Amino acid sequence: MFFSCTNENPQLSNDENGLNIISAKKVKLDIIFESKSNSTVKGTASFDEINGRVTFVAKMTGLEPGIHAIHIHEKSDCTAPDGSSAGGHWNPTFQPHGEWGIGQYHKGDIGNFTADKKGNGIITLTTAEWCIGCGDNNKDILGKGLIVHQGIDDFVTQPSGNAGARVACSAIIQ
Repeated sequence: MFFSCTNENPQLSNDENGLNIISAKKVKLDIIFESKSNSTVKGTASFDEINGRVTFVAKMTGLEPGIHAIHIHEKSDCTAPDGSSAGGHWNPTFQPHGEWGIGQYHKGDIGNFTADKKGNGIITLTTAEWCIGCGDNNKDILGKGLIVHQGIDDFVTQPSGNAGARVACSAIIQ
């Protein structure tokens, strides 16, 4: 597995008028998926935090064409052949499973994306509900797992959306 992380701390400088200027805090984390449940899924994900907002992008290949769910799970453990070692959905606020941004949902309930006829899929999400390494237990995604599921998240079935087998896993670690 390959992981990379950069953390650019804010810098203080003065402009031509003597005013203090603080540059943006930037944190970047890139991770690679491992195939699970005898799948051929491969892919990468990136998390970029700038000024308190995290942009997440995942790109996958080897999927069955159609709709798939992706979630952040409790643990950064991808050792089990079926991905079960990553635990359940990350849910630090103890909410019911649901659809991201609508009503109640887990912080790990990212949602669904579509794989094309060739099995390629991409999903993007930007949120202020996550952080990378900030230490806030309700926001910090470090130490969690990222799971791609075989099927669609129905956003209703508790506690996980009935999304099927875990076909890819990655640890969200530096």
